[in-house]
Amino acid sequence: MELSIQQATDLVVSVMQKLGFSDNDSGVIADHLIDCELRGLAYGGFSRALSIAERVKRVGGEARPIAMLHETPVSARIDGGDRIGYVVAHYATNIAVRKGEAAGIAVVGAGNTWYTGMLSYYAEMAAGRGLASIIASNASPWVAPYGATEGRFGTNPICFGFPSADEPVILDIGTSAIAHAEVALARRLGQELPDHVAFDGEGRPTRDPAAALAGAFAAWGGHRGSGLGIVVQLLGILAGSPAITPELADFGYLIIAMRPDLMGPEDAFRQKVSTFAESVRSARPIAGGEPVRMPFDRSRRERERRIVTNAIEIPDVLFEQLERIRRR
Repeated sequence: MELSIQQATDLVVSVMQKLGFSDNDSGVIADHLIDCELRGLAYGGFSRALSIAERVKRVGGEARPIAMLHETPVSARIDGGDRIGYVVAHYATNIAVRKGEAAGIAVVGAGNTWYTGMLSYYAEMAAGRGLASIIASNASPWVAPYGATEGRFGTNPICFGFPSADEPVILDIGTSAIAHAEVALARRLGQELPDHVAFDGEGRPTRDPAAALAGAFAAWGGHRGSGLGIVVQLLGILAGSPAITPELADFGYLIIAMRPDLMGPEDAFRQKVSTFAESVRSARPIAGGEPVRMPFDRSRRERERRIVTNAIEIPDVLFEQLERIRRR
């Protein structure tokens, strides 16, 4: 079925409130999840709301307040209090932005959290205030190192953001062959996974999402992607996570935010970023191919299109499950 953006937002806010989140936290979570839907990343939207409900049901919704463990003019380390990552990472990013604006550079780490979502969401926050950023988040050991079939690190996205003279340049990539949220959505919709992205609990390749969730995902990009995933795991440890992250708990989130004028005039930097982006887009495409895009172009344009049409589609099965939570 089809919902307006406001209807979709109200649905997610209501579900989060029913799960015990505060009005403010429910709004933060809903804004992030609906942004996923607007950008065409459905696995991070309505489906993720159901995954949040499952986690709350499994371990309860009680959480401690976010606490500052250590702080300097250019850094902060935060205990997320087992609060959801959408809220904790939003809080940490705001601190990084404030400190980065004041001191020129800031590094903020947050531990004891879960489900940090799209890192590009936070990179947009920083770029909107004129800051470049590097962001990483580790997760539960769902991904097998290259050459293995057992999980040892998370899907572990890493993200880079740069302000420009017009639209920011943002690269946000996971380091697993498939995102955990994609597998969860495939399970909900009764769909099979692509080949060569997951193993079952016995280490055999599988296309069954339930078997993959009980087994492990493959690393993206062979040994290179596996190595990058390991680096993100270590950055998460730097932010406060344990060496081996438990199931949907104790994730680490790290953000470095910096003013471009640390290296020279900010306006010149922004213009160079825009000039480079246009040079990439103007590159000759392969025969029969589409025009070349910069990272983030597709999802930004999809979001603009959906905002104009004011429509978000939701599979009936997901809508019915969310409605049951909202009504109870």
